[in-house]
Amino acid sequence: MEEIVDKAYEDIKTMKVRGALDIAISAAETLKKVVFSDSEDTQELLQKLKSSGERLKSARPTAVSLPNAVDYILHLAGKNSGLGLKDFRGKLSESIDGFIEEQNQALKKIAEIGSHLVEDRDVILTHCNSDTVDMLLKRAWDDGKRFEVFCTETRPRYQGHITARELSSHGIPTTLVVDSAVHLLMKEMKVDKVVVGADTVYANGDMINKIGTSQIALCAKEMDVDFIVATESLKLCPQSLLGSKREIEYRDPSEIISPDKLPGVKILNPAFDITNADYITVFVTEFGVIPPEAVYHLLREKFGWELKL
Repeated sequence: MEEIVDKAYEDIKTMKVRGALDIAISAAETLKKVVFSDSEDTQELLQKLKSSGERLKSARPTAVSLPNAVDYILHLAGKNSGLGLKDFRGKLSESIDGFIEEQNQALKKIAEIGSHLVEDRDVILTHCNSDTVDMLLKRAWDDGKRFEVFCTETRPRYQGHITARELSSHGIPTTLVVDSAVHLLMKEMKVDKVVVGADTVYANGDMINKIGTSQIALCAKEMDVDFIVATESLKLCPQSLLGSKREIEYRDPSEIISPDKLPGVKILNPAFDITNADYITVFVTEFGVIPPEAVYHLLREKFGWELKL
């Protein structure tokens, strides 16, 4: 069982599994496998789930969907800890399946709701790769909207290439640009909307996303371009209600360049940055379109079970 957890940990850490929602679902599926591991009784299995959960949560520090998924499953496990081993396994396995299905349905719901924000002849800019954004734009296209999309490369791992390939293969006119072209692009191409995903959303409406997002938001604010964040409620950070912040992940410098090619030069590779709520027009969630100031209320409603608020 340790091998299964370790493999999931490595897949998440090395970005073989990437994207906040995919990370959460991978963790949930891994814990479901732990549910059926050899155990003497419910309490032993519960301890295995807790240790496996802590291991998985440590894989990547910034995207809050990972600890949210793990903590929710452990919460359910704790609620059913009085059951016998067989019943405990059956109940928790069913609950994990329900959780995964709920996340998949949230993705579809956001696509449905968010597609209404896209209009004919829109010029849309997106950054990095988000399954949520991809599905939203595909849904708008399938509904008959006709628009074009500009995708940033999103260096150093070039996740924007994934977005460009996904949208182009769906028939959407798509252009790939270097990250540093955003300001020029907004001015010359008359960008109408920026649509991005999120890795973490704080109670005050600030959000964490791929490095470079905050600079795009600044440009959008300056040019009066709507900045839209499409995100599942799973990415809301309950600890932010108590003032806690997520750690910004710094990844291996070799993703940028081999350090031996620049001897004596320090190389920094931050993977995420924070976009101020003042630069965000709306969040599109499975519960509807909300302004940044409404995040606090949704977070309390969604995660009251965890903080007992």
